[in-house]
Amino acid sequence: MNSSPNSCTPDLEPRTTPGAQVERLPTGGWRLSVPAGPGGTYRWAQLDDYLRRARSAFAWRPPVTLRVRARVSAAVLPGTWGFGFWNDPFSVSLGLGGMARRLPALPNAAWFFYASPPNYLALRDTHPAQGWLAATFAAPRIPSLALAPGTPLLPLLAWPPAARWLRRLARAFVQEDAAALTVDPTAWHTCALTWQADTVRFAVDDAEVWTTPVAPRGPLGLVLWLDNQYAAFPPEGRLRFGTLPNPPAWLELGEIAISRQPSVISHQPSAISQWNT
Repeated sequence: MNSSPNSCTPDLEPRTTPGAQVERLPTGGWRLSVPAGPGGTYRWAQLDDYLRRARSAFAWRPPVTLRVRARVSAAVLPGTWGFGFWNDPFSVSLGLGGMARRLPALPNAAWFFYASPPNYLALRDTHPAQGWLAATFAAPRIPSLALAPGTPLLPLLAWPPAARWLRRLARAFVQEDAAALTVDPTAWHTCALTWQADTVRFAVDDAEVWTTPVAPRGPLGLVLWLDNQYAAFPPEGRLRFGTLPNPPAWLELGEIAISRQPSVISHQPSAISQWNT
């Protein structure tokens, strides 16, 4: 995927928990880092352009192309990291996505997403839920106030029969798709996604790796992050979320560019494991 002459560097704000850092690199990029520590404490470093905005004021709608050059400190890290577009759907109900205070929403996202065990956010058993993924979620924009009355019922999801029932129900509203990437994330790679109204295309090092018709509904915010958090909604039920013990970890970001126009992707073969919607 080639850079567009109309691309720009987005206006990003850093967020961290105590001890974590978001630093500018001498090369002009960024380094997001979290210190080592035990489970039970949230450690998080993030760049985003949405935390102070209402969801209706998020900046990005299709067509848009995001291009990020990145590498991470280890191929296996406890927690999650990644970059892309999402609607920050779980701020109140699960505590995911940082410190924003907004009501829950159904998820819409298109991103490169890494999730360690015991993370498991796939609603369909045939989709990958762990490792380094290219992934999308698409759901109707149901008003948050319509979903808010269900928030007090979330503790019932610790009961597996209730959790399994809700997982089946969610499939009626939330589309998802994902592919597992096999490239080494500790080496520098240029990752790009083009989000259009009816498709999302993913590329690594200018070669297309995956295309899906499951395209999120905007507007969405841009997020690049690293944390030690997990959220698990596995097939056997029982929703769980929390934090994991972790070693020192970092995510380095070189180029971060966005274009309002689709980019050209070369159709070179690429080694991925793929699941269909």
